[in-house]
Amino acid sequence: MLKFLKKLHSKIQRAWAESGNDRYIRYLRRKGVRIGHGVNFFDPRNTVIDITRPSLVQIGNNVQITRGFLLLTHGYDWYVLRNLYGEVYASSGRVTIGNNVFFGFNVTLLKGVSIGDNCIIGTGAVVTRSIPANSVVAGVPARVICSIDEYRDKRRAEHLAEARDYACSLVEAFGRRPVPSDFWEEFPLFLNGDQLADGVPVQGQLGASFEHYRNHHRAPYQGFEAFLQDCKLPPVNGVNAMGADLLER
Repeated sequence: MLKFLKKLHSKIQRAWAESGNDRYIRYLRRKGVRIGHGVNFFDPRNTVIDITRPSLVQIGNNVQITRGFLLLTHGYDWYVLRNLYGEVYASSGRVTIGNNVFFGFNVTLLKGVSIGDNCIIGTGAVVTRSIPANSVVAGVPARVICSIDEYRDKRRAEHLAEARDYACSLVEAFGRRPVPSDFWEEFPLFLNGDQLADGVPVQGQLGASFEHYRNHHRAPYQGFEAFLQDCKLPPVNGVNAMGADLLER
């Protein structure tokens, strides 16, 4: 009976911990996992941190961990060897995550790997070996596909066309003219660092980088209307989307 109650208490404790990011982090720290500040588990209920050996896990600062994350510090593959040879060879290894790291959906980290600072780990990656700092990684097994500087150049070249296409999709899907609040991540295209717009979470998106952004950012477009002009929006109910708002007044 006592064993059952302990098991039940453990399940309830874990379920409560998994109901929120802060609670989950406190739970892991109590178990012995070392975790820095600014860490965010997007979906603790769909996250597995192997705490059979919590002292082997270290997570740095400003790490974003999305749904389906799996971190293993041990292996049970010795089960086969035990049955075949009658021998046990325990399997374990440290897993270390540096600072400023993003993990896409369904990433797996196997024992004995480290992730350097300033890394992006793509969706579905299975990391079987250590990743150097300033790397972008994807694949099974995961491999470095470019440096973080190269990735920045790629995103800088592509993000404008993506934003324009998104603006057109709003007209196509909803039959209305886009508004600034639709562009809750794309706003740097039309807002200078010292500008705000209703419904646009500028400071929330920038976080600790807000002051630098406010003092230095200059938008490539001179305002939201200039951005929409360049999007070449499809018609709204047969009317040019740039003038559709006038008909609604």
